[in-house]
Amino acid sequence: MKSKTGILLIQLGTPDSPSVGDVRTYLSEFLNDARVIDIPWLLRKILVNLIIVPFRAPKSAKIYKAVWDDKGSPLLYHTESLTEKLQQSLGDEYKVHMAMRYKNPSMDKVMEEMRKEHYGRIVVFPLFPQYASATNGSAVEKAMRIMAKWYLLPEIHFVSQFFQHEGYLNSIVEQAKKYNFDDYNHILFSYHGLPERQVDKVYEDGECKDHDCHLELTPENEYCYKATCYATTRLLAKKMDIPEENYTVCFQSRLDKKWLEPFSDKVVIEQAKKGAKKLLVFSPAFVADCLETLIEIGDEYQEIFEEHGGEKVQLVESLNDHPMWVEAVKDIVLKQLGEK
Repeated sequence: MKSKTGILLIQLGTPDSPSVGDVRTYLSEFLNDARVIDIPWLLRKILVNLIIVPFRAPKSAKIYKAVWDDKGSPLLYHTESLTEKLQQSLGDEYKVHMAMRYKNPSMDKVMEEMRKEHYGRIVVFPLFPQYASATNGSAVEKAMRIMAKWYLLPEIHFVSQFFQHEGYLNSIVEQAKKYNFDDYNHILFSYHGLPERQVDKVYEDGECKDHDCHLELTPENEYCYKATCYATTRLLAKKMDIPEENYTVCFQSRLDKKWLEPFSDKVVIEQAKKGAKKLLVFSPAFVADCLETLIEIGDEYQEIFEEHGGEKVQLVESLNDHPMWVEAVKDIVLKQLGEK
């Protein structure tokens, strides 16, 4: 009798509700992760617990209330729907689970359920296309930490990144077909930001800026987040026939000045000052719509664009549970298992 294969899809996380208390506990768990804020332990504890969380939680709660709808958190329900549809597509020989790296459903609880299933194989699949220590690395590290306590360890597979996968790229292209590129003055490919020091750590010489990450992907930089963001953009632009002069790669959600540049909000302002009236924005680092896409891009960038003379910032929706994306996830899983 062939044993089942367990699939674990991992998303970043979301508060249990948009209340200040739930947002505070979410931010505390998230920002105390040593891979997210990679500074000495004591300094991180002081910075996060005494400064960032107390001041940021009330402000973030207001933003989460704006993104919450009748179904709850978009990140959660889109990922739940993806999980259900992937299960239907894979069939009974596989069982698909979903967990959040931070908050609920927790990796601890979900992986304990998986342990009890006695799977012959497990695929751990963080849903982050471009590798970063703060996302993929953190999720994989926690999964390994949990499984290290298991007495019986099955065959385990990890998906590190998938930005070059044709199904992922084609799913984004499909979402973009709703929009006529000629209607827009400029196109932005906006990725979540990272501190510069985190991409510097990828290299033995500790200097990302010395490796032309924005120009080409090499064996040396294939796990550099900056390099893979630019590579993702080049692949997408080629598929959609977008000339290089018609788009800009940029990074959003920064916490301070020493983060990857150019900053998305600054690019939006610059485009408005140049006379642009309509911008089309892709967010390829996010496979499910969430606060960063719906509110930061959809609302906040719209507001600053209008303030500087622009008219419309149009977000290209994330992949969510699009049928092509479901099949892409299935293909990635089966290839990881050597079944395709």
